[in-house]
Amino acid sequence: MSKLTKASKAPKDPEGRMALADHLRELRNRVVKSVLAIVVITIVALIFHKQIETLLLKPLPQCTPDNIAATKGKCAQVSTIGLTAGFNWMLKVALTVGVVVTVPIWLYQLWAFVAPGLHKHERKYTVIFMACGAPLFLAGVTLAIMLLPLTVEVLISFTPNDTTPILPPADYFDIATRLVLVFGLAFEFPLLLVMLNMVGMVSGKRLLGWWRGMVMGITVFAAFATPSADPLSMLALAAPIWGLYFVAVGVAILNDRRRARRNPDLALDDEEASQVDLAVAPVAGAEAIEASAAPTAARQVPAARHEQMDDIT
Repeated sequence: MSKLTKASKAPKDPEGRMALADHLRELRNRVVKSVLAIVVITIVALIFHKQIETLLLKPLPQCTPDNIAATKGKCAQVSTIGLTAGFNWMLKVALTVGVVVTVPIWLYQLWAFVAPGLHKHERKYTVIFMACGAPLFLAGVTLAIMLLPLTVEVLISFTPNDTTPILPPADYFDIATRLVLVFGLAFEFPLLLVMLNMVGMVSGKRLLGWWRGMVMGITVFAAFATPSADPLSMLALAAPIWGLYFVAVGVAILNDRRRARRNPDLALDDEEASQVDLAVAPVAGAEAIEASAAPTAARQVPAARHEQMDDIT
């Protein structure tokens, strides 16, 4: 039975072409694998949710008898409002941990779904994207976690004097999640520029020409993306992206030079003529060639053959 099943399977198309039903089936399998990975990590996070919640709330200066004087009253009272607030907070924390931790898994599933329809060189680029995308995202997440205490301190500093802010954990977690996602996705931007250069959509020279607008745009984005209004948090997000942007420009320029060595006409526009070499090359001396044998004399046609030809005409 197994032999019949294996024999009945159609061979895979070398160019990755599939019927619509096969595409939908493949998409379903990739989505199911990604969701299962998220569910497994979410269940693990639910088991250790107390430890994770303690770690998340650690940057928050809570009002206790010991630190009220140290913080000069700039502290927060963490309080849950509602019977199901704690349960919802636990689910939100666990699900977010599951999505963030499984970034390499569901990015790989996305690549595995797209890869069969790509050419060989395009597949190589997607592998580079996968290899660099997950570490960059996690680097942004790490930087956001490091800046979270400073962000909380700045936001609490706006509290009026002689007042104590009552902070629901869900609100605090929303700010932390926003900070983590913004930093993680922002670190992917330079990688996107490199990929656009590799597929030939933008050149490294053009990217370098955009540096003033890019620096300004990244600064404005960082100002709106960071929850706190302090310039330090804004620069903490903008400065690494500035550096990654110029690294991406350098990689794009090196890639363009590599392409130019292989194909000098690659940088020309569609309506621009390629450079033609009009230099006159020296002609070598004449080469002596031996004469061939003289052709033999044609034989005369007999008189009878002439008469037959005359009758035919």
